[in-house]
Amino acid sequence: MSKFVTRFLKDESGATAIEYGLIIALIAVVIVAAFGVLRPSLEGAFTRTAGQLDAAQ
Repeated sequence: MSKFVTRFLKDESGATAIEYGLIIALIAVVIVAAFGVLRPSLEGAFTRTAGQLDAAQ
């Protein structure tokens, strides 16, 4: 039984998947925060573009 516990505690194969998951989650949070910050300027750019397209017709 002690060999099983020792082997289980030394096994790090799942740690890499968890680390990758945490990195992906952090990147997702950064992307969402960036869109929150850039939203007003993006809305303005799309509004101006839509106005120019309407005027061109």
